[in-house]
Amino acid sequence: MRHLTALLVLTGALALSGAALARDLTFPKTTAEALKSACDKAGGKFSQGAKDYGCGTDCQGGPGTDCVVHCEADQKCTAQVIGGRRPRSVAEALTKPERHRR
Repeated sequence: MRHLTALLVLTGALALSGAALARDLTFPKTTAEALKSACDKAGGKFSQGAKDYGCGTDCQGGPGTDCVVHCEADQKCTAQVIGGRRPRSVAEALTKPERHRR
């Protein structure tokens, strides 16, 4: 729970400090297991609490808070990504497309 809280606080801080650079998106319901799988593939850090779960990555294959997906049980998930990207899935939200990686 402590990790998830820290992840959410960092997400909020990023939203306030870089609102022009970040985009908030909504995705369909995603189970904790599916998000954890996508998070592991993206190299991120997965956190789970009693009623919510999330993943944060640096968008380049490591843990961080540049690309964050947060879900609450039986509700839609929200994602925050940097730049003007429009990912179509949770997995895409946690990584940058190959052509944009540096």
